[in-house]
Amino acid sequence: MEPDSPALRRAERRYQIEVQRNLTWNFSAHLFHGMLGQTGFRLINAPTFLPAYIMLLSGGSEFIVGLALSLQAFGMMLTPMLGANLIESRKRVLPLGFLIGGLMRTTILLIALAGLCLTGEATLIALLICLTLLGAFQGMQGVIFNFLMSKVIPVSKRGRLTGLRNFLAGITSAIVAWLGGTYLIGENPTAAGYSWTFLVAFVLTTIGLLMLLAVREPEPPTVKLKQSLKQRFGDIPQLLRDDPAFTRYFLARSLATMGRMSMPFYILYAGQSIGLTGATLGVVTFAFTISGTISNLFWGAIADRRGFRDTFLMSIALWITSTLVLMLADGYLITVLVFVGVGASVQGFQNASMNLTLEFGDREDLPVRIALANMASEVAGTIGPLLGGLLAAFWHYEAVFIASVAFLAVGGVVVRIYVPEPRLRGSIKRDRI
Repeated sequence: MEPDSPALRRAERRYQIEVQRNLTWNFSAHLFHGMLGQTGFRLINAPTFLPAYIMLLSGGSEFIVGLALSLQAFGMMLTPMLGANLIESRKRVLPLGFLIGGLMRTTILLIALAGLCLTGEATLIALLICLTLLGAFQGMQGVIFNFLMSKVIPVSKRGRLTGLRNFLAGITSAIVAWLGGTYLIGENPTAAGYSWTFLVAFVLTTIGLLMLLAVREPEPPTVKLKQSLKQRFGDIPQLLRDDPAFTRYFLARSLATMGRMSMPFYILYAGQSIGLTGATLGVVTFAFTISGTISNLFWGAIADRRGFRDTFLMSIALWITSTLVLMLADGYLITVLVFVGVGASVQGFQNASMNLTLEFGDREDLPVRIALANMASEVAGTIGPLLGGLLAAFWHYEAVFIASVAFLAVGGVVVRIYVPEPRLRGSIKRDRI
C-alpha cells in the first residue's frame, strides 16, 4: 500500500480498532506476566542477593563483583539490534518472545543448579558464564517485549499498566525476598541457600511467561521489509539525524545509566557496619522492593499526567539524594531508608527510560530505536560495574558513589535542557490512540 493512501488509512483504523477491542484482555495478560516475571527477576537483579553471593564465591573480591555484573550488561549490549532485526519484519512477534523468554529463564535455572551441583571455583566460573548468557537473552527480550507492549497497549495507558504491574510485582517480590533471606539463606549464608532462592526466581518467571499465552496480538498494516543485520546497522546514522531529540535522549540515558555502577556496592558498603546475614539481606531487599512497589503507583500517575520525562528527572534526583545519604550516615535504620530511596528511584528510572524510548518517531522503526537505546545504555552498564569494581578495590566505596552521582547528574541535566517532552512535540505519529 502507498504511504498515506486511503487503503492504508483504512487498514490503520482497523488495526487501532482491534487494539481497543482487545485492550482489557491484553492489559490483564501483561499485568500478570509482569507481576510474576518481575518478581523472579528482581530476586536476581536486586542489588543485594547476587552481589553478596558473588562476594561469597569470590572470597571477598570487589573486582569480581563488578566483573560479574559487567558481563551481564555486556551480554545485554550485544543483542538488542539482533532482537530488533528478528522482529521488525514480522507481523507477529509473540512466538519469538516465547523462545527468547524461555532461554532467558533457562539461564536462571542453570545459575541455581550451579550452586547446588558444583563447588568452589567451578561455581563462580559457571555463574559468570550464565550471567553473560542471561544478559544476552535479556538484551533481545527487552526489545521484543517492549515492542509487543507498544502494539497492544496505547501510550495513554502504559503509565498505569507499568505502575500497577510493578506495584503488584513489588509486593510479591518483597515477600519472597524476605522469606528467601530468612529461611533459605539464613544466618550463615551458603551457596546452596542462594541457589534455592534463585530456583524460586526461575519458577516465578516461568509462570509469568506463560501468562502471555493469553495475549491477542494484532497484525499491523505495514512492517519493515526484511533487511540484513548489517543493513540495519547502516541505517542508524540516518535515524539519529532524523530525530535529534531522540539522539540526545538516548545519549543522556546512557550517561545516567553509568550511575548504575554503584548498585552492587550499596549492600557491600552497608554490610561493613550491619553485616550480611540472610536476615539482613532479606530485610534490605524487602525495603528495596516494597519501596519500588509503592512508588510505582506514583510514578505511573505522574507519567500519565505529565509524561515520562518528568518521571525520569525526578527519579534521578531521588537516586542522587539516596546515595549521598548513604555516604554521610550509617547504621541499620539509615541503610534501610537508603534502600527505600534507591528502590523507588530505580523503578522510576527504569520505567521512564523504557517508555520514553517508545514515544519517539514512527512505529516501523520502533524496534531499532528500542534496540539502539538499550544497546547504548548497556555499553554504559558494561563499563559502569567494572569501573565501580576497580574504584572500590583501589579507592574504596566512596569513590564509586561520587562517580555514580556525577554520571546521574550529567544525564539528568542533558534531558532537562536538551530533550523536550515527546508528547508535546507530536513525535508519536501512529502509535497513539
